[in-house]
Amino acid sequence: MLTERQLLILQVIIDDFIESAQPVGSRAIAKKDSITYSSATIRNEMADLEELGYLEKTHSSSGRVPSEKGYRFYVDHLMSPFDLSKADITFIQDAFTYQMLEFERVVQQSARILSDLTNYTSIILGPEVYETKLKQLQIIPLSNYTAVAILVTNTGHVEHRSFTIPVVIQPVDLEKMVNILNEKLYGVAIIDLHRKLRTEILELLRKHTIEYDKAYQYLQAALFEEQSSKLYVGGKTNILMQPEFKDIDKVRALYSMIEEEVEIAHLLRNDTEDIKISIGHENEVSAMQNCSLITASYSLGDDQMGTIALLGPTRMEYSKVISLLNLLSNRMSQTFQSWYYSGPDGKQ
Repeated sequence: MLTERQLLILQVIIDDFIESAQPVGSRAIAKKDSITYSSATIRNEMADLEELGYLEKTHSSSGRVPSEKGYRFYVDHLMSPFDLSKADITFIQDAFTYQMLEFERVVQQSARILSDLTNYTSIILGPEVYETKLKQLQIIPLSNYTAVAILVTNTGHVEHRSFTIPVVIQPVDLEKMVNILNEKLYGVAIIDLHRKLRTEILELLRKHTIEYDKAYQYLQAALFEEQSSKLYVGGKTNILMQPEFKDIDKVRALYSMIEEEVEIAHLLRNDTEDIKISIGHENEVSAMQNCSLITASYSLGDDQMGTIALLGPTRMEYSKVISLLNLLSNRMSQTFQSWYYSGPDGKQ
């Protein structure tokens, strides 16, 4: 249990580091109006906080910086509510006063607004990537070597894909494959098809088909080409402005991760109305372990939900970001729900 003095010093250090990105020393803390302790007392408390894992000492100075444990404690216990400026609130509200008749325009605008107001990278995930599920798959041979695959989704979308049947795949194996796919993939979200294919389906092909490896490669290439996950990214280059990302290898890894739309869509998914905060190594992907990811959900009506997120350094302005996400996600939900019940043009 931290003492009141340790709590105050920890909060001051994290607030200062978020603002300056510079290690915080005892003398700087002692000069704060809210601090009445001597530099010596502050140094002792900082040493204790470091020993407890809330602070880290840098090699370049005698100051301290927050650890991931420190940030987590700050977010859970010390962070004060942030009052958005009238300018920020007006900026968001004004963006929705114009009649935008397309979902994509609203989301693109929201991503841009969020990145502009924070200087972080905003990512918004459309809900259809999770709502669209496979209902039926048919493979119809057109000749001995060609066929057409017909994918039908629960939303009524029908997609045709023509392809060449590999010589090694016999008609009986083709029939088995279709039966396996229809049994195991019915009702599976489109975004999950790749994962299902390389786990359950591969095992079944191994048991029931002769050339299972060729069949697997064929299905992967012919049927489940990369699906669009409807990601909208704003301020992608903002990460370059953060002092934590001067290492070009870190930036390259992070950019590569953002390009993997299906993978990042899984990371962003937020099925609740709560704000979610992942700090540093709480993120599963190694490229994001120098970052914090904060997500909120927005609604389109009829239980359809999308995700709005901000990606930035662990030295993130958490309180401000949470306030902005709450305001923007609520505004998006209001806009989309009004469309759901009355249409984009305001008509019933």
